[in-house]
Amino acid sequence: MDHSGHGMTMDLPPFTLGRGLQWSADPFFLVACVLGLALYGFGVLRLRRRGDSWPVARTVSFTVGVLTIALMMCTALNDYGMVMFSVHMVQHMIISMLSPILLLLGAPVTLALRALPVAGRGRKGPRELLLAVLHSRYMRIVTHPAFTIPMFIASLYGLYFTPLFDTLMGSRTGHVVMMIHFLAVGVAFFWPIIGVDPGPHRPGHLMRMLELFAGMPFHAFFGIALMMASAPMVKTFEHPPASLGLDALSDQNAAGGIAWAFSEVPSVLVLIALLFQWYASEKRQAKRSDRAADRDGDQELEAYNAYLASLNARGGG
Repeated sequence: MDHSGHGMTMDLPPFTLGRGLQWSADPFFLVACVLGLALYGFGVLRLRRRGDSWPVARTVSFTVGVLTIALMMCTALNDYGMVMFSVHMVQHMIISMLSPILLLLGAPVTLALRALPVAGRGRKGPRELLLAVLHSRYMRIVTHPAFTIPMFIASLYGLYFTPLFDTLMGSRTGHVVMMIHFLAVGVAFFWPIIGVDPGPHRPGHLMRMLELFAGMPFHAFFGIALMMASAPMVKTFEHPPASLGLDALSDQNAAGGIAWAFSEVPSVLVLIALLFQWYASEKRQAKRSDRAADRDGDQELEAYNAYLASLNARGGG
């Protein structure tokens, strides 16, 4: 493994789908994925033992979200992502744009709030600490569009087109830190837009759509910039291993095409989810209005009858 200015030069066999995915797990992500699934499953089991229900769709969404992270970081894809720009871009797009959406639709914070026990009077347990974090000034800042949208954009242009990217790619630890950053930025960006969990910012559904479309075009522009470049733009991937038989510029063009095409996938997915959430919200509001009308119906009828009686009394007089 060469840590020179030309980046990593791992001697890997040619990447073909026929070889299958080998077990090459990053320890941090492996532990995090297993722990995340275990805690989520424990929360669902606790609710069911208590007699409460939990939507199966949320469990499936969260599980698939964790598995997408495991696929990117706990298989041979992670090794190839260190030396191939195109594979690295697949990792980036999945972990920053698809995995956060699936995790958020699983509503893990809501599950934790329902599963964790309430501490006694004057005491603070895990549930109370979680609520304190949700209502903290820090959360109001990191979930505000004025922060999430610029950060979402800066994660592309401020990272790939500066020496910071090559520095992080100089080691596996740096690569892991980068992927954690991508995941955190994706969660912060999509949480106010599509998140089911409670949060400091919950704009109307139309405003959520505007926030979504404010960030997505920059991914497309980034991909186009990579595709139109006449020379490699990132030093890390300038000299791929000879065993790959790969041209650096062609691989960069492929990475740009992935970034450009993938920007449409989460947009469509989030838009569909938002429309369903909007419909469900309107339906709940209609039910609340109907119940309020049922409660007030007798009072309105009595008031109307009293009004008719007063008119009749005046007419008789």
